[in-house]
Amino acid sequence: MAGLISRETIDAVERTSDIVAIIGEYTKLERRGSNDYWGCCPFHNEKTPSFHVDADKGFYYCFGCHAAGSVVKFIQEKEKLSFTDTIVMLAKRAGIEVVYTGGSVPEKKDNTKELYIELYNRVAGTFHYLLTQDKRGRSALEYITSRGLTQETIEKFKLGYAPADRRWLRTFLKGKNFSDEFLNNSGLFSKKYPDSAFFSDRLMFPIFNRHSQVVAFGGRILHGDGPKYLNSSEMIQYKKGETLFAFNFAKKAIGETRKVIFCEGYMDCIAYHQCGIEYAVAPLGTALTEDQIKLISAFVDTVLLSFDSDSAGQQATLRAILMVRQAGLTCRVIQLKGGKDPAEIMLAYGAETLTNDVNSAILDSDYLLSKIGEEYPVDTPEGKTRAALAYFPYIDSLQSDIQKISCLEQLCQTFSLNPEAVRRDFNNREQAQERVRIRQPQPQENKIRKIKLTSELRAVLAVVTDLTQYSVIRNELTVDDFEDPLAKKIFIALEECYRNDADSLTINGVLSYCDDKELQQLIIQSVADKEFSINTVKIITDSIRLIKRNKLERKKENLMIQLHQLNPASPQNAEIVRALLSEKMDIDKKLQTL
Repeated sequence: MAGLISRETIDAVERTSDIVAIIGEYTKLERRGSNDYWGCCPFHNEKTPSFHVDADKGFYYCFGCHAAGSVVKFIQEKEKLSFTDTIVMLAKRAGIEVVYTGGSVPEKKDNTKELYIELYNRVAGTFHYLLTQDKRGRSALEYITSRGLTQETIEKFKLGYAPADRRWLRTFLKGKNFSDEFLNNSGLFSKKYPDSAFFSDRLMFPIFNRHSQVVAFGGRILHGDGPKYLNSSEMIQYKKGETLFAFNFAKKAIGETRKVIFCEGYMDCIAYHQCGIEYAVAPLGTALTEDQIKLISAFVDTVLLSFDSDSAGQQATLRAILMVRQAGLTCRVIQLKGGKDPAEIMLAYGAETLTNDVNSAILDSDYLLSKIGEEYPVDTPEGKTRAALAYFPYIDSLQSDIQKISCLEQLCQTFSLNPEAVRRDFNNREQAQERVRIRQPQPQENKIRKIKLTSELRAVLAVVTDLTQYSVIRNELTVDDFEDPLAKKIFIALEECYRNDADSLTINGVLSYCDDKELQQLIIQSVADKEFSINTVKIITDSIRLIKRNKLERKKENLMIQLHQLNPASPQNAEIVRALLSEKMDIDKKLQTL
């Protein structure tokens, strides 16, 4: 018999759960009146608070998107849980025993996610013990303390050490009665060699979800060869693009300051926290995603970016600026002085210097104009034109017409440009970009320049520029959708690389699956030229739409040829004609939606 939670339990959960405290974990609430709280709605993006929580009635309502309900409804919607699972979760939080009616038993459900969270928390505790209490972790502890981390920080972030003996973890967990099947699917062991631990002889960084539960790991190499960092693969309890390192520690400070720092990696983020700048978080081995920005957008007004100053870091900064602005948030860039990263500055100069760098962060528009001025010869007409075109994607990302006009004026003032000419080029920027492209010198000996960049080629080359977007194009298209043979080859190389190792999809990996040297050169040159690194998502989205439209148009054209070849007066052809006309109508409907 399926279990039904008693009405008494449900009432106790609804009565005991603090709706203000719970919703306050998802968006910052401000008190207005005795029992009224207001904040930005966590269900849709907004700048002006329209989300109301009535603490007395235990009810919320958004005047913008009209989301409404009790604390149970809120958790159901935000965590995507069933009613029963929501009651159980809130009951556990409030310390209430869940009672079922009429002697019935709870309905059996898949608790795999909870079991893996429990496993990862236990393993994190074990790694932490090995780092802090066991002689095997002594060199790792010496390394991390030499980087300036205090014992308090090590405890707070539950840093650990994975032993060099790859078989140790399997033996240890088997001794705790975990089954082989459960461990094989845990992500903690090699798929090819199940007895061999995925992490070995590495400094371990537990990755927490927003509820401070360990759901994954990052591991830094300490000795020998191999990638500097290894990160857990995605699991039922862990989605990289939807998780931020240290968000569980940072969310209180983020809510209080209405600011967040996105930084490069684990050590940078931890350095900020140790220096008292506790609103820092980091992406997890991938580029910053729209989902990660959405995770913090209800809490903040300003995003500060703290990425490396090298070429890759600058590209990451540019991409992040556009996404942050598209989300309607203010963006500033932290420019570190006296060191290459926050951890180095903390160690060499201390918290005060790092704090000063954060407080001196410049607006993204100033940062971009400075970089553009360094990249283009702005003392020439050609350089001025290219500089303006490079700045236009930023203007496009702004959500306010006043912002757009102000930044166009700033562009004109910075590079001594004629405002009327700039406005004309901005309003006709695609034609302006094409004119500049045509005027650029075309090396005769470079065969790559002779390849026509079709919409299909633009789509796959844009994906190679930002490989995190491959899942997007993969969900929308198949190899049969491509007509351009070169685009088809690149798509096949992407797919083969993805199937063999989705978690380490890299440009080198894609090149290794591409046996056409001319195509390899095209890929390398496209990445080096950064032609598709601006507005990458838009290029891919528009190209997918055009590829789908072209495929439908080709199909429609073939249908029309068949119809013209048939004699509609012939009784034996009448049914075929009707079927072809019906198929043509379906294609026309699909074309209208694209």
